[in-house]
Amino acid sequence: MTPRPPVEDRHAATETRLRAALTARAAQITHHDLRREDPPQGRGWTVRALRGPGLAALAAAAAVAAVCLLYLFPGSPLAPAPVQPARPPGISDPAPPDVSPTTPVPASTPRVVKPSD
Repeated sequence: MTPRPPVEDRHAATETRLRAALTARAAQITHHDLRREDPPQGRGWTVRALRGPGLAALAAAAAVAAVCLLYLFPGSPLAPAPVQPARPPGISDPAPPDVSPTTPVPASTPRVVKPSD
């Protein structure tokens, strides 16, 4: 085994090598590297950028208003006709028979007899 140098010498050697590496790296940096970069040219929220979604929202609102005006309000051409209420249940009276001279008239007509109390 090779003998190791004392701990203090190892720290001094490491520090010397680190200083040399940092000095070499600092020598590679120029004023062009330190200059600010141009700001990004991304698309911002301007009036021009909001025009498309704004027009789409206006078109959707106009469509909803048209449906309300044409269908939901009474008296509109697309509104369904009101349905008449149902008649009360029951039997309707038949039309009177056509009495002609050749048709014999029945002697008695059927009727409902209520039971006596």
